[in-house]
Amino acid sequence: MPKIEQVGKVVVEFLKKTLKVKDAKVIREEKAPAGWETEAEVYEENSFIRALGLPTRVQDRNTYIVKLNDSLEVESYERKGHNGSAH
Repeated sequence: MPKIEQVGKVVVEFLKKTLKVKDAKVIREEKAPAGWETEAEVYEENSFIRALGLPTRVQDRNTYIVKLNDSLEVESYERKGHNGSAH
């Protein structure tokens, strides 16, 4: 069975690559019946300002829920408090 430290590393690398962000911080890891459920904080460029085409350094702090199976493969992720799934 994977160690909890491995779970965090997989989640951080997945979010950095998928969301194209500099970093992510895992704030919760929990063993689930079919794998792992985690939450991670990510700072992302403000989507509203980006949509307007304006240059900005404004960052939004978003929390993502990432679910992994026992082999540490990401099965799903979504932004917490957001209607709809990111994947």
